[in-house]
Amino acid sequence: MTFFERFETDILSGKKTITIRDESEKDYEINSVVQVSTYETGRWFCALKIVSVTAIQFDDLTEFHAQQENMSLPELKAVIREIYPNVDSLYVIAYYLV
Repeated sequence: MTFFERFETDILSGKKTITIRDESEKDYEINSVVQVSTYETGRWFCALKIVSVTAIQFDDLTEFHAQQENMSLPELKAVIREIYPNVDSLYVIAYYLV
């Protein structure tokens, strides 16, 4: 699994506990441990245990999701639109640091 470098500190501190991805990145097994690297350089920085994978529509994102991403809801929606323009069917992948 990859994350933009800007999210590394929040993941390592436990402030970011979910990621929201499109259908192409939803196939994670519950209780599996995945290796995590930066999107930009491929540098490994941690391992995460997958807790759940839940379908969600863009319009159904809430402040709770934003808190789990360690940002405000407007920030979260802007980031998702930047990464996945015109995608409304998404997946919330919950995890914890191992």
